[in-house]
Amino acid sequence: MPAGHHRKTTPWALRRRRLRTPAGFALALATAIPITASAAITPADQGVASTAARSAAEAVRADVRAASRSRDRLDPPVPRRVAAADPVVRLRPRWTTTRLNVLSRRREGSRLLSVLDTGTKVRVTGTVRGLLAEIVWKDRKAWVRKAYLARSKPTVPAPPAGVSGAPCPDGSAVEAGLQPNTVKLYRAVCAAFPAVTAWGGMSGSGGDHGAGKALDIMSTGSLRDAIADYVRAHAAEFDVNYVIRAQHIWSVQRSSEGWRLMEDRGSVTANHFDHVHVSLY
Repeated sequence: MPAGHHRKTTPWALRRRRLRTPAGFALALATAIPITASAAITPADQGVASTAARSAAEAVRADVRAASRSRDRLDPPVPRRVAAADPVVRLRPRWTTTRLNVLSRRREGSRLLSVLDTGTKVRVTGTVRGLLAEIVWKDRKAWVRKAYLARSKPTVPAPPAGVSGAPCPDGSAVEAGLQPNTVKLYRAVCAAFPAVTAWGGMSGSGGDHGAGKALDIMSTGSLRDAIADYVRAHAAEFDVNYVIRAQHIWSVQRSSEGWRLMEDRGSVTANHFDHVHVSLY
């Protein structure tokens, strides 16, 4: 090139000159290939992520197991069925002395499974909780009132066939204030069942007793049930409205339904376990 003349530098030449320096090369490389921190995942990082995922899955499974255990505690246990030849349970024979409710659990107000007739043979396990005794009923555990179980079968008297109108040997004090149909009932039951010594007639409690149209016949067990059956058998002659005994009611208007279970009123007398109540028209 002649002296005094200078070569014209082009932009591309200038760039190549700059690339020859270490700083320029590093700048170009950074511009061409950007690297972000988020894109760099090492094998160690992957291991940490896998461990976290497994921990989360274990936590979910633990919650499911805990919820399952809570549900099991809330659900009532299924009563254990008892085989007739179960060697662990020593079964003893007993007989019912009245119509007896069979309950699903060992507390009053439990689900009613059945009502046993007077003189029914049952098998008791010997377990007693308060007023209730455990029995085996249809190969499962159930509960009945212990007071109405006997070691031998009770004798159930047959209801008399006729109706007597003769005055009661105990006198006529009970007849005071009673309506004619109630007096008739009193005399007939007095003659048919001389074992009865206590009565409930006219009272100031209102209702049928206050009107002289009801009679309470104090009796328990098989005697009480025999009296109730006798009154039912002669309902037309006494002009009976309804009869209550042992927490059960029978009425003329619903006679086809037989004895119907009543709600628990809280005591032996209120539930008519110690007497027969008869209301008349």
